[in-house]
Amino acid sequence: MVSIALNDLDSYTGVVIGHSPWKTISQDMIQAFADATGDHQWIHVDVERAEREAPWKSPVAHGFLTVSLIPQLNQQLMTVTGTSASINYGMNKLRFPAAVRSGSDIRTRVELQSVTKVDDQRTLAAYKTTVEIRGEDKPACVAENLVMYVE
Repeated sequence: MVSIALNDLDSYTGVVIGHSPWKTISQDMIQAFADATGDHQWIHVDVERAEREAPWKSPVAHGFLTVSLIPQLNQQLMTVTGTSASINYGMNKLRFPAAVRSGSDIRTRVELQSVTKVDDQRTLAAYKTTVEIRGEDKPACVAENLVMYVE
């Protein structure tokens, strides 16, 4: 775990901060996400059909399941100290180059792109977060995610 003081954060601009631990995307997780969102498309939840008909020969995770894990994975990689809150402020860019097959391991690679002092109490950071799939050449997701730090 990397710990960075808010006052020092801008010195990490352009730096790859590191990688999160690996996390396995189970079929149970995929099913729970489908149930929570109402997205029961067969490529996600019909294991037999996906193994038979899907291009990946496996069910795959929802893209938004993958993206929803970014905060959890990034928080296992780094923490910014000297704040009272870290708020998910959204995304500027989001792409899904490769599907995450059920049972695959993913992790994040985090690079700080910019730091902007908004006012006396708030600092906005933009991170390029790449969700890697173990053993795959293409990433599952590339996102420019924003975090608002409140002092």
